Amino acid sequence: MDLDNTLIALADATRREILHRLSAGEARVTELAAPFAISLNSVSKHIRLLERAGLVTRRIAGREHILTFNRPPLDEAAAWIEAHRKSWSARLEALETALRAQDALMRNKKESP
Repeated sequence: MDLDNTLIALADATRREILHRLSAGEARVTELAAPFAISLNSVSKHIRLLERAGLVTRRIAGREHILTFNRPPLDEAAAWIEAHRKSWSARLEALETALRAQDALMRNKKESP
């Protein structure tokens, strides 16, 4: 898995919108570019980043470049995030427990004569 490229690809709203559109089915590059207020060349650069991450595959049919969403890199990134979320959640819960215990100890010391 190339998590860095996947996260870089997902970091941009235009690329996320391209993936959203492709999640409904394959599309031509020109169809994907049409709604954006940027040049076809700029959209092509976004698509190349998505391809580098493996999130998009390209098929050439004559002069048409047809793109398809490739889900596995997204699933792998989600699994990595979930695994780390669980780890950090457990650590943060342990920290919160320790801080609450320390606060209770401090309150008891203040209340003691």
